[in-house]
Amino acid sequence: MSITIRPYQQGDAHDIAELYNRHRDNPNPVAGGITGEELERELAERDTGTFLVAADGGRVVGTFGLFHNTGRRSARAGELIADMFFVAPAYRNGVITGRLFTEAVEWMVQSGCLVLRLTVNPANTVAFKLYRRVGCVSVGQTVPGEDGNVELHNYIPLILRSVFADLGPDVRAALGGLNSFATVTESRDDELRSDVRLVDGVRTVDYCLALGEFRLTASVDVDRGAVRRAEVTGPDGTSRALGLAEPPYRIRAPRRAEPYRFASGGLAVEVDGDDGTVRVLADGHHGPVFVSTWPSCRADRPAGWREGEPRDLELAPVAGGVRVTERCGDDEVTGTITLTDGVLGQDFAFTRRPGRIFQTVGLRQGAFVQDGGPARPIGLGLGVRDASEVVAAAHTVPPGGDLAWHGADWDVRVPVREPVRLIHSALLERGLAAGPDGVARLRTEFHRRDTRRATAVAAGPVAGPRRIQLDASAAGVTAWKEGTSKVLRSPFPRTRAFGNNPRWSAGMWVTAEHSRFGRAGGLGWGVRSTAAWEEKHPLALYGPQEGIGFELTAPEDTGEPVRVDIQAPGSHEEVVLWITPHTPRRTTAVIDSAGTRWELDSSEFRQIWAAAVAVRLSDGIWLHCRPADTTGAGPAEAEIVLRTTPSGLLIGCASPARRDNAWHLSVHREPAL
Repeated sequence: MSITIRPYQQGDAHDIAELYNRHRDNPNPVAGGITGEELERELAERDTGTFLVAADGGRVVGTFGLFHNTGRRSARAGELIADMFFVAPAYRNGVITGRLFTEAVEWMVQSGCLVLRLTVNPANTVAFKLYRRVGCVSVGQTVPGEDGNVELHNYIPLILRSVFADLGPDVRAALGGLNSFATVTESRDDELRSDVRLVDGVRTVDYCLALGEFRLTASVDVDRGAVRRAEVTGPDGTSRALGLAEPPYRIRAPRRAEPYRFASGGLAVEVDGDDGTVRVLADGHHGPVFVSTWPSCRADRPAGWREGEPRDLELAPVAGGVRVTERCGDDEVTGTITLTDGVLGQDFAFTRRPGRIFQTVGLRQGAFVQDGGPARPIGLGLGVRDASEVVAAAHTVPPGGDLAWHGADWDVRVPVREPVRLIHSALLERGLAAGPDGVARLRTEFHRRDTRRATAVAAGPVAGPRRIQLDASAAGVTAWKEGTSKVLRSPFPRTRAFGNNPRWSAGMWVTAEHSRFGRAGGLGWGVRSTAAWEEKHPLALYGPQEGIGFELTAPEDTGEPVRVDIQAPGSHEEVVLWITPHTPRRTTAVIDSAGTRWELDSSEFRQIWAAAVAVRLSDGIWLHCRPADTTGAGPAEAEIVLRTTPSGLLIGCASPARRDNAWHLSVHREPAL
């Protein structure tokens, strides 16, 4: 076996696409797979820094890419985002992984991009431990968001570049002898926790690097992207402070500007003064009903739908809205944002074509319709394949048609007059095509609607005794049987990974999560902390550290639902009741989505939201979940998410925190929605 690590070259795209399509655990999955042409286009659209290929003879067996943007996120000055890091399973126990990573970092040091960012599924313990072993640290959100990953940063290239001039010949010689960062960094644990320390009001992370017989310690200011201090210790134990070179870039700090806000007819528009993001809020809807990113006057630095960097923007009021201007040298983009009679106008004038715009429809429940075709429930991978990992694989919408989303209280309509790609059923990429007057015009329409809420239908219960077991060490319900039927799946007393949750133990538990509509992350995966829980009584648990408690009321009559009351007065955004039902790998779900009943095969979607759900368990009976009538959240605020994973089906019953919430769970012989 002769392994070569080399840069990407023409002709590799089809081999790489085949490599990804052969393995379901590749880091960039797309429903239906990708083609070589789509991969080639993706590398161009991401403004690729470098893309490394590991080849065994003439066969591609691994890849590692460094990008300025990925669609989801956009790197700051001096940063690169690592993605498409994949090694074929047969080669993972060798040296390919370390060589790819090390050569990528060496390229970074030479290029002047000195901070590496990457995302990883924390339930993939092999990958997570590898990244920690090579110096990756957590400086932001420490649990996975809706996308299932946590983000890590690696500052070793920044440290080495900053101190290199003052290292001395012996230390430089030791540095030149390195072949893997896995032998350089001090070991870090595998816990999902922040590595940031607050020092004199500055958020810092510390490193200790072993360079042969020398030890290099450094402290990094993570917000400024610069080394604060560093020293080297020799074999004899003597230490000296190192002179620091400033990084060859400047990170623009956010101004924390208040958003510019204007309203009309039950709608309100907020324009972010730092990154130009447009958010449309609607009466009766929980969270923004629509989000649109700023295009940037640099076409290679567009904002991602999850994140955009701060920009130097000028905001000036105009009739019915606001004008936003960004200048980059001689280039300029001006966007005029208005709201008139339910129509959001976004008119852009520019000296040179700017970057692309990502738009997210915030209706979680309801139906999606393209060009008057069949209605599909709104959900990732329903109606349109989910191409969020490789935007170039998105569905191109021909001009002249319409895209429409019908929710419980509002409709959203996009007339297609310019280039549009559907990344999934609620996420668009829109290009800016200037008209004869040199202005590109985007229109989005919002209409109120009145949808009848579905009501519960009576259904026959399952006969037999009801048995429910809680355990404080699992922080939840570990067993539930109705007669002889198992309702929940649980590995208790063991802990295993489930989907993107590395700490699955109970079959039903409660966590505090970030907002389900939060742009940066979205709703998480129920990763509980390692803090101890207490048993208040046999059907009630309390987590003192989280400030969360929940109690079950389980009548002996199985015709009556189990009620789960949750108290989370200290939580700041969402509180979620998580359930892993005892279903086969592929099952049927019946949902009430914005008043419409849908019956779905779990293989059709990755994620879908509903007001109430019924899922078919392994022995053919149905588990029903719906808000209790007396829940503190309104009908638009208490919602249920279903996620299909390789581990099985996951149900999350979400409602706003800082109020009492309750859910009804029951088992029936047929779906009663």
